[in-house]
Amino acid sequence: MAHSPIKLIPAAYDPAPSLHLDPQVAAAAALSGAATAVGYFVSVDGEIPAELDLGREALAAAGFTGAAGQAVYLPREGSTAVVAVGAGNGTTRSVDEVRDAAAAFARAAARHTALALVLPTGHGADGALAAQAAVEGALLARYRFSTLKNDPADLAIESLEIIGAGAGAEAGAERGKVLARSAALARDLANNPPGHLTAAEYAEFASEHGPAFGLSVETFDKAALIEMGCGGLLGVNAGSDEEPRLIVLRYTPEGDPTAHVALVGKGIMYDSGGISLKPSDPMHLAMKMDMAGSAAVLSAMTGLQDLGATAQVSAWLVCTDNMPSGTATKLGDVLTARNGTTVEVKNTDAEGRLVMMDALCLAMEENPDAIVDVATLTGAAMAALGTLVGAVIGNDQPLIEQVKAAGALSGESIWQLPLESRYRKQLDSDIADISNMGGPAAGAITAALFLSEFVKGTPWAHLDIAGTMKSDSDDSWRPRGATGYGTRLLSEFLVDYATQS
Repeated sequence: MAHSPIKLIPAAYDPAPSLHLDPQVAAAAALSGAATAVGYFVSVDGEIPAELDLGREALAAAGFTGAAGQAVYLPREGSTAVVAVGAGNGTTRSVDEVRDAAAAFARAAARHTALALVLPTGHGADGALAAQAAVEGALLARYRFSTLKNDPADLAIESLEIIGAGAGAEAGAERGKVLARSAALARDLANNPPGHLTAAEYAEFASEHGPAFGLSVETFDKAALIEMGCGGLLGVNAGSDEEPRLIVLRYTPEGDPTAHVALVGKGIMYDSGGISLKPSDPMHLAMKMDMAGSAAVLSAMTGLQDLGATAQVSAWLVCTDNMPSGTATKLGDVLTARNGTTVEVKNTDAEGRLVMMDALCLAMEENPDAIVDVATLTGAAMAALGTLVGAVIGNDQPLIEQVKAAGALSGESIWQLPLESRYRKQLDSDIADISNMGGPAAGAITAALFLSEFVKGTPWAHLDIAGTMKSDSDDSWRPRGATGYGTRLLSEFLVDYATQS
């Protein structure tokens, strides 16, 4: 991959080191003896596994009560280390609790690369789902983006055994590995410094790696976008020295597709706000992650072949910087979308919807059964739902219910906001068909209303992941930095879509 020599980026720089990791995962009824650290569940008031060889008083002295989320590392000289993993109250465990517990275990055993987690007898969760969740939790908790460090100290998991999950556990463990790999890729892409991954380099990365995952890849440069009439993407790119790219990914299953789903991902590689410049604060610093929607889409696509998805899936990633300069789009300028809609620009920092309108138009031209877009679109979504819950808004309730079900299954929480048509007048323009900015309130809804103008007549769901794109600290399976939110949700949705439609 070619990089600017001025930035002193090595030609061999790899923006996605997670793709080279291949942890061995297994599910069994008993330990194989290969693990150097084994985790055992301990509830607040239940029986303590004999393997820990400690009473409750000794555990309490180590600060461990058995509460959910706790894990205490207990080294054993000359033998396998053990970890007490908090199970909370009661005997049954939900899939989310298993995922969180596995994450706590993996963090506690940070110095070990060969792990095993023993699930409690009668844990209550479906065997396949429990094993999947345990693998996801452990692998994602140990994720680190350390490719730019000269002396990285973190150790990746090399092998992981899930013991006692139950029927279907082996397939569930393998599924968890695929989903964790996809989410780790999304994190890698979003964690890259903006100078290390431009839109052109992103397109090159997709072209290089997509075929290995059964994807066909097309990329379109600035000249092609001019011919295609993608005025939104070109308008946002006008102030940048880096060229824009449209990346189109296609997955075709074996046999006749059961449905056709179109995905759209916002790929703002760095968002300065443009002429409407952002303040220099921590959120501005995080704007290298304004392409996290596109990263989630691309990364979910890489798992479809391994997961056996039966739907045809097409994805449009719209990628550019949003920068201020003498050539940048100005407030009051009018841009023309791919379908001819004219848009008055009232705020250049509301750029995501401008690039996405072109992608939605292109997706609509293929008459898909449904369209799902993913974008770090509004601060309003984060203000409403915080950093743990994404927003979904759309024009088709059955489709939204499927998205919500995928969120529940993946542990990527999502909440529906209304597509309230009475707010549409906030987007009126005196000189164009529509403006790109609403009023001071209901910003997540008015942004979705803008996008809805370009998907009329097709079931559509919009995922606003502005709040969930990053974590400021290690929290369960979410590490500090990019979370990869939306990747596993999309994967679950796409695999299940055809059977639910």
